[in-house]
Parts: sequence; C-alpha cells; structure tokens
Amino acid sequence: MMEKLLLYLSRPFVYYALIVGVLIALCSSLIGVTLVLKRFSFIGDGLSHVAFGVMAIAAVLNLTNDMLIVMPGTVLCAILLLRTGQNSRIKGDAAIAMISVSALAFGYLIMNIFSTSSNLSGDVCSTLFGSTSILTLTSTEVWLCIVLSIMVVLIFILFYNKIFAVTFDEDFARASGVKAGLYNLIIAVVTAVIIVLAMNLVGSLLISALVIFPALSAMRLFKSFLSVTVFSVIISILCAFLGMIISILAGTPVGSTIVAADAAVFIICCIAGAVKGGLRR
Repeated sequence: MMEKLLLYLSRPFVYYALIVGVLIALCSSLIGVTLVLKRFSFIGDGLSHVAFGVMAIAAVLNLTNDMLIVMPGTVLCAILLLRTGQNSRIKGDAAIAMISVSALAFGYLIMNIFSTSSNLSGDVCSTLFGSTSILTLTSTEVWLCIVLSIMVVLIFILFYNKIFAVTFDEDFARASGVKAGLYNLIIAVVTAVIIVLAMNLVGSLLISALVIFPALSAMRLFKSFLSVTVFSVIISILCAFLGMIISILAGTPVGSTIVAADAAVFIICCIAGAVKGGLRR
C-alpha cells in the first residue's frame, strides 16, 4: 500500500488535488464557525445549489472556462440572499430555501432542455456529488485556488475582531459603531467564493458538510471562538487530506470519502466531549 501511495504521490495531478483539497478545507472551516454560530449554516447548501444553476447555464452556452461565470453569479446570489434574508417578511432560512430550490430546479431543467452531453445523468451526478475532475486540475486552476484561498485567509485575519463581534452579537456590534451590514456582506461573498472552489471537490450537495462538521466537532471540545476556529481548521485539513488519500487508494468517490471522514471525527469529538464533561463533574 505504501508503494502504491508513493507512486501516486509522485504524479503532479495527485499533489495538485491534495493542495486544492487542503486549501478548500482550510477556507471552509474558517468561515464555517461563523456561519454555525450565526445559525446560517445552510447558506453553503443554498449557494451550492445556486452555483449548480449557474454551471448549468455555462454548460449550455458551451463556455470552456465556466469559473468566470459561476463565481460572479454565485457572489451576486449571495448578496441577494443576504438582502432577502434581512427582509422582515422573508426570514433567512426561508430565503435560503426559496433561492436554492429554485436555482437547483431551473438548473436541472435547463440541462434537460438544452442538453449538449450524451451522458446527462452522469454530468448531473458528478456535479451534485463531486467528480474525479479534482484529479485533472491544471496548474492554472491550482494557482487560482491558491490566490483565492490566500485572499480568504487574509480577509479573515484582517477583519477577525469585526467578524467576531458580528458573529456573537450583531446588535451590540452596530451600537458600538461596527458596520455590521458590511461585514455580513464580506462573510456572504467569502462563502460564495469557497462554495465555487469546492464544487469539483465534494459536489454541490455535500459542500455544507465541509462548513458544518469541523465547526461542530471543535465546539464539542472547546468554548472560545479562537480555540474553536483553530481546532476546526486542523480537523478540516486532516479529514480532507486523509479522505483524499483513502479515495485515491481505495477508488472511492472523493467528496463522499471526505465527508465520511468529517462525520467520523464528529462522532469521536462528541464522545471525547462527553468524557471531558464527565471528568469535570
């Protein structure tokens, strides 16, 4: 098995995939803690469905570089989602459900009506649950992911205190002079960027797992925002790395394997948290 692993690791496409997978896991875990604490966890799920709809349009138009369409389209929908969720008549969860289901339905409808592929069901399945395209990344796509990931990390570090304030008490943050609307917008845009980057890794239906599981696992063991964030990042990177290694060696779906690893670690953290709580008593 070690010989097989070393053989795979000597191939550029494998370490390209590992680099991208680790970076996506890092970014999703950073923003995941904020989204979970703000009770906006399913924004990742909603935006992934939006990205699916935009990708369907790009596929129909035969755009070779659909990233240029999918990224701006998803960011715009993230802003729309945020604005709609602030409407007193349409609450946040209802706005997510409304936009995400509509985008998913219209995307599938468009792919059926204007299909340009002989394997429509395979294309839809790979988009929803991830595909092996993570193993066919070009150096340009890897560098794009690196640049966007660095931007996400820098934004989180530079605005850490503001994000912290908006996450825990938005009303108090507004009263303190923090432009809560601006930082909510930054959070929404960063989330949209991460969703688009993660589409090829885990698929649109499993993206929310990358956002939710590491944060919830860390919350079982730690209480402070910084500790939870740091441990969430560690868990997410380890699960992504191990999940991709297992997927490559065993031939299992990349996205599903990573999510399964995240779920297993969550169960372990729940048990460890229960034991830790019992020892304190």
